[in-house]
Amino acid sequence: QAQVVESGGGWVQPGSSLTLSCLAAGRSFSTKTMGWFRQAPGKARECVAAIRGDRTTYFGDVLKGRAAISRDNAKDTLLLQMNALRSSDTAVYYCAVYVRGPLFEIGSYQEWGQGTQVTVSS
Repeated sequence: QAQVVESGGGWVQPGSSLTLSCLAAGRSFSTKTMGWFRQAPGKARECVAAIRGDRTTYFGDVLKGRAAISRDNAKDTLLLQMNALRSSDTAVYYCAVYVRGPLFEIGSYQEWGQGTQVTVSS
């Protein structure tokens, strides 16, 4: 019954950094694997990163080396720190709760948030 709400998106210039937040209030947040995904207009949704309850992290190819995923279990909050943003990073960024299956596949996640828009342009 977790309620997932993303925030922190906005319009930034190329090269900027941005931190997104995901409030996933509910029971047993600290035990859940969580993921960040993104979807650009007309493009498929793709995995950015995931983090397990023990804080083990995994990164997809799209932002590998330019992103860090972390969690604050005391606040039921998931974070995504992004650096050196480029125009191709423009997308809606989603937070979701992992259920089962391959870690980087969207079908393995449920309880998606509504997303937060990130626009990178000059």
